Amino acid sequence: MSATNLFETDILDLLFTNAALPNVGDSSGLQPSSTAGSFYLSLHTGDDVEEGDSTQTAHEAAYTNYARQAVARSTSGWTVANGTVTNDAVVSFPESGSGPETETDFGLGFASSGAGVLQVYGALGSDIVVNNNITPEFAASAFSISID
Repeated sequence: MSATNLFETDILDLLFTNAALPNVGDSSGLQPSSTAGSFYLSLHTGDDVEEGDSTQTAHEAAYTNYARQAVARSTSGWTVANGTVTNDAVVSFPESGSGPETETDFGLGFASSGAGVLQVYGALGSDIVVNNNITPEFAASAFSISID
């Protein structure tokens, strides 16, 4: 089974830009949240999600000064087009005060800290090696998620 590209885009719009999902339920569709909130982007040194650990702390980065980064669930935080969502602005993590540590995966959840539940996760396009004085970041439009 597969969803259409239009429906995939509509789902991503609901999740990432807090837009209504048309044609679901009544005539007004599935409505967005009254308070959109943010996703919190996290970095990880491995992936255990499919094996049962779907918390934001699973293999989460542990370098000195690390913290999850908030990205608003809005059109100023994300762009959705053709079944893909990208970040609208640079996402910078705090500068490392230790290392080395290799980040291989990312996660998105609603908790700014603590266990939280990962909503979306995946492998980074290329590993990020974090050493002392390194600031991990994603350029605008460099972080991409798709449903397929």
